[in-house]
Amino acid sequence: MSLKNLKLLSVGIVGLSIAAVLAGCAPAPSATPSQSAAGSSNYLPCIVSDTAGFNDHSFNQLGLQGVQQAATKLGSTSKKVESKSPSDYVPNVNELVAQKCNIIVASGFNLVAAVQTAAAANPKTDFAMIDDNSIKLPNVKPVVYNTNESAFLGGYAAAAFSKTGVVATYGGQELPSVTIYMDGFWDGVQYYNKKNNATVKVLGWDEATQKGTFVGNFTDQNASKTIATNLIGQGADVIVPVAGSLYQGAGAAIRSAGTPAVLEGVDADIFLTDTNGYQDLVLTSILKNIQPTVATVVEQSASTSTFDNSPYVGTLKNDGVGLSPFHDFASKIPSTLTAELKTIQAGIIDGSIPVASPSAFAG
Repeated sequence: MSLKNLKLLSVGIVGLSIAAVLAGCAPAPSATPSQSAAGSSNYLPCIVSDTAGFNDHSFNQLGLQGVQQAATKLGSTSKKVESKSPSDYVPNVNELVAQKCNIIVASGFNLVAAVQTAAAANPKTDFAMIDDNSIKLPNVKPVVYNTNESAFLGGYAAAAFSKTGVVATYGGQELPSVTIYMDGFWDGVQYYNKKNNATVKVLGWDEATQKGTFVGNFTDQNASKTIATNLIGQGADVIVPVAGSLYQGAGAAIRSAGTPAVLEGVDADIFLTDTNGYQDLVLTSILKNIQPTVATVVEQSASTSTFDNSPYVGTLKNDGVGLSPFHDFASKIPSTLTAELKTIQAGIIDGSIPVASPSAFAG
């Protein structure tokens, strides 16, 4: 059985699994209507991005696609508003409230303060807060992911693939939703070393000290390229930028260096979402299945009179997280790697292989 067939499922199948698990500064830009579909639903789902925008090939894009998927199924329209700077968060959220959105999906940890205030002031508007579970209000549903589990698989795969014995990761901002990936990646490499009597080194993050390398945002491609260039100079041949679209800066660094280094993506399968010519560098991607989760949350919210604010925690067990196929590298990975990852995934699910992170969520 290929790894692709081992819970690395299509969006449609993952959506079924998730459905089973889920029971002011500047004037805000106008909310942009999205597609409509045949049908007569008046339910209006909306989404606000963080500063990375909806073209990040990552979590913002996936959230938008989830909202649009739900709107199509419901036969309604959707609205989106993109944040260009942190000062947009509050007015953007307020703009969607004013547009009479039934549910507002907030894409990312940076929107927590804006959602907290708006949700408290507007109890009849529902919110889905991605990547945070700190808001305790009846109209806010936390949607979080234990990506340390899937990143464990990504770390093991990176260590197994590396020819130099040096792999690396770095983050966009130092946020729990970022460092949880880095913790899992670190753990996966250490597990590989233990099982294979190896000494693969991790650059850019130390789980024990919770210290590492960060760009400081999710938008500076030049800074991302500089960090990746430095890591390549230290021998890293597998690089995991936990930084949305900033994998592109890392890809540019690999091209400039002329080395056989590769990337692992995060959130989305960037082999499928990339439009900048870096697909041939993508070993695999550590998935956060935001699109089917958001679609299910919106659809369930539309179908019931009582909003379900119970937290959703995505795990390997419920297909909320996973590892993508190896695509162009499927014939280049070690012959035993797919079977090893299958065994490890089963061990993480049944608890025999512990995967801990200070940023992990109780499920």
